[in-house]
Amino acid sequence: MGLYAFDYGDTAKMAPILKMFTLGHDFVPAPIHAGGLRYHGMAPQICLLYEAGYVEAVAVPQPETFEAGVLFAQTEGIIPAPESAHAVRVAIDEALDAKEKGEERVILFNLSGHGLLDLSAYDAYHQGHLDDDSLEISPVENRRRLPEVAL
Repeated sequence: MGLYAFDYGDTAKMAPILKMFTLGHDFVPAPIHAGGLRYHGMAPQICLLYEAGYVEAVAVPQPETFEAGVLFAQTEGIIPAPESAHAVRVAIDEALDAKEKGEERVILFNLSGHGLLDLSAYDAYHQGHLDDDSLEISPVENRRRLPEVAL
């Protein structure tokens, strides 16, 4: 997730400096399929909600993400973008957990886009070629990437 710190919103340092969970504005990930999630930071509003304890963050492996995307497409008729399929997976898991516990829950997720530009990733999933690559970055390396901000 990175550090909760002030950082630029872009690599050119033209966007305002915002407080967010960030890997550093100059972070360049390995050339792997990342399910549309290649931005170095998170939306400041979501970061604040997380930091305050109103929302939780959940990491979902790529195969389970695309499995949920396929299920959503089959049941709802919309192919979700991979970043939306992460949310679909967690919503499904929450619903199954509520069912198992006999609880009634309101489950909300954001379907932020369709996956028509990601059909090659869905094809890779169906062919069994979608790996679950994880990223490790040290806090020390991350801290060096951040701008100095005087508060």
